[in-house]
Amino acid sequence: MLIYLGFSAVAVFLAALALLHSGGVSVAAAAHLIFAVGIVPLIFAAISHFVPVLTRSRAAPRSILLLPLLLQLAGVLTFLAFRGTLPERALYTAASGTLLIALLFASWVIRRARATLGRPHPGWQWYLLAIAFLAAALLLIPAMSWWPQARPQLRLLHLHLNTLGFIGLTALGSLQVLLPTALRAPDPGAAQRLRRQLPFAVGGVLAIALGAAFWPPLSLVGALVLLLVTLQIGRACLIRHGWQGLSADGAAASLFAALVGFALLLIFGSAHAFSLLSGRDAVPAFVVAFLLPLVSGALSELLPVWYRPGRRTPARDRMHAELRRGGALRALLFLSGGILLALGMSDGLWVAAVAMLSFSIALLRSLATARAQNQG
Repeated sequence: MLIYLGFSAVAVFLAALALLHSGGVSVAAAAHLIFAVGIVPLIFAAISHFVPVLTRSRAAPRSILLLPLLLQLAGVLTFLAFRGTLPERALYTAASGTLLIALLFASWVIRRARATLGRPHPGWQWYLLAIAFLAAALLLIPAMSWWPQARPQLRLLHLHLNTLGFIGLTALGSLQVLLPTALRAPDPGAAQRLRRQLPFAVGGVLAIALGAAFWPPLSLVGALVLLLVTLQIGRACLIRHGWQGLSADGAAASLFAALVGFALLLIFGSAHAFSLLSGRDAVPAFVVAFLLPLVSGALSELLPVWYRPGRRTPARDRMHAELRRGGALRALLFLSGGILLALGMSDGLWVAAVAMLSFSIALLRSLATARAQNQG
């Protein structure tokens, strides 16, 4: 399931880039294709993988593991509704189904945390609050039709709770564990940082979302708080691993680039809040500068583990090597493409497409390496 969803996310990214290049869909439709079909199911699948590790418990049951497939189905309905292929009521059906699944996931996460022997790793709290932000964003979908006069404000709330709340919290919580794992250098201070930073990260997201919708100066305060959290994470990574260590490993370089991209987008978002940059460029920039390096870096580390679970083997190491090759260059391309898009330059899509095609080739090579090993 995790392997399928990982490849599915990559395919969705490529499809969305192609559709945007061709002008076949609106930016809103392409964004919902990426978020609802590619990212949301993959994040929930990753949560089902990480929560048992964080709570030192058994693997997630099949009933939980299969839920991301239903999320993907809801995502397809959402995309088709935005494209105009399905009526608007399909959007409300998809939102209701996604909300129910999110609540089921939240209940499972809480049960696992409570059943932990000893104190669970604080990463589970980041996942729980990320799901809470998603649930709040989903509740705003029918609210937009109930209060059409407040639709612009509710749409901004929905957008920021999804991107910074659900995706942002999940990413910031995961990166502090995943980056040391990719570098094979555990960070004993990560748990303490996660406990200390969570209230500030949550407060920052809420301030940005509410400020964007109702009072822009508040969003600037929230962006500053969330930027400080992001910079703290980046500083801890640099102190522990150094530029050379981060850039020498393709997976770590991509993950760190996602952190840098997130920080840059908070700055660009603040400029947008005061009409210094166009808001229509923010979502494509978020996808390219943050989501693409995040997903490519995470898959570079996790896909071989999912494909060959259990003990580390030479075959898994070869898969890791294929996926990591060229990761630092791809990270630079993603960041460059995202910056161009944030500045209103559509050429950033071409830069992102080149980097994404490079990663797709690396994925295929890693699978070919694994299959050759199996046949040998």
